[in-house]
Amino acid sequence: MTYVMANLHGELAKFQAMLAKINFSKKDILYVLGDVADYGADAAALLTDISMRENVYPIAGEHDLLALRMLSGFDKMLKSGSMPDAEFAAEMTAWAQDGGAATLEGFRALDEDMREGLLDYLSEFSLFEEVEAGGQAFVLVHAGINGFDAAQPLDEYEPEDFFTVPHIERYYSDRTVVVGHLPTKSGKIERAEGLIRIDCGVKDGGALACLCLETGEEYYI
Repeated sequence: MTYVMANLHGELAKFQAMLAKINFSKKDILYVLGDVADYGADAAALLTDISMRENVYPIAGEHDLLALRMLSGFDKMLKSGSMPDAEFAAEMTAWAQDGGAATLEGFRALDEDMREGLLDYLSEFSLFEEVEAGGQAFVLVHAGINGFDAAQPLDEYEPEDFFTVPHIERYYSDRTVVVGHLPTKSGKIERAEGLIRIDCGVKDGGALACLCLETGEEYYI
């Protein structure tokens, strides 16, 4: 089966509980629609866990790319023994206050090889995935497709276009777009014509949701 989750935000225990609930096996595939990093206390451990699973495919969210940039700069400072310049120090402070502190703390606790591996892994996150499951076609992105044009190939958009929620009524006529990023108002997976929203607000104490693309079945932890 093919599953999707979104906005895990360091919730390792909930992630592992969800894998147990859906009986996730090596025969299954899971796509995580961005924002694995930040807020939750186990962000670094969650990233490490996912990186060791060959059938879990992460899609980048803005928190993941920001964490990559901040942690890369921090790692360079650790290796060189240098101090950050004022601009980077201000960025680090702002990031730490917006959920990055837990990610940084977990990263600092890793040894040098594990830190390097984690940075390499974050750099490999894709911006989108196109998937067929259960006879249906899906486009998986973090937040949406800004400046959407049905005739434009996905690889021609700018990275930030996938981190912005556009004000449009419909994406494709022949594909369903699945997104995370903004928590649904209902706290459950929400569906519209050609669009499925699966972020149910785990960062703020809501449920972690998981959707099976073949069957449409919904799971919550």
